[in-house]
Amino acid sequence: MNTPVTTPASPYAIEVQNLTVGYGNNILMKDLNFTVNNGEIFVILGGSGCGKSSLLKNLFGLYQPLSGDVLIEGQNITAAQGSDRQKIMTSFGVMYQQGALFGSMNLLDNVTLFMQEYTQLTQDQMNLLARCKLDLVGLLPYETYMPSEISGGMQKRAAIARAMALDPKILFLDEPSAGLDPITSADLDQTIVDLSKNLGITFVIVSHELASIYAIADKVIMLDKTAKGIIAEGDPKVLRDTCTDPRVHQFFNRITTKGAV
Repeated sequence: MNTPVTTPASPYAIEVQNLTVGYGNNILMKDLNFTVNNGEIFVILGGSGCGKSSLLKNLFGLYQPLSGDVLIEGQNITAAQGSDRQKIMTSFGVMYQQGALFGSMNLLDNVTLFMQEYTQLTQDQMNLLARCKLDLVGLLPYETYMPSEISGGMQKRAAIARAMALDPKILFLDEPSAGLDPITSADLDQTIVDLSKNLGITFVIVSHELASIYAIADKVIMLDKTAKGIIAEGDPKVLRDTCTDPRVHQFFNRITTKGAV
């Protein structure tokens, strides 16, 4: 029998304590410490290959960190096992970079899938809730459409609706704007802001799209491949305008290593 893994109540949605991320002997990030406030849109950014997506997957438990702890609403997901871990895993939702919708299911069935596994609701109740989720992302008229019949931006929205299936307080999104045109990306950004504002959802997002970052982020952390850690934290516009670290200045101002903008 597993012993419940609990900690004192936390004022944070997520707490990361001395986290080291990597694979075997390959360390990507070491000794990371940061917090995500409840209701915050928190963005993880940095150059290619710095470990952004790997960090995200460590945060929601898909990967196990080399060391350190991740606390979700005060519960240690890195140490939890069995039913305790399952309870934590159902308290948040995840949207992967490509959406990862099931191509053989229409949008309504994609959203009800996790309800079928983790709730005792009737099919009618699940369908009603799924329609509410699709409505929140502007896709209610498309509930019978297959993923292949809708655009890439709509697929991302459907994936967010599915991530909200169990009414999580936290959503993890991996590159939600990747591959979208500027207008579609801006529409998706507004959806994220609206969900955070109206439902109080905490978002943890990996992104390198500056327009999206400026539009949605309450706070960012910037990772650096060479430093293997966090080199900046705060409001992205403030970091852009005031940070003296040349790596941060270069990223936010899109300056190449040769100095050309």
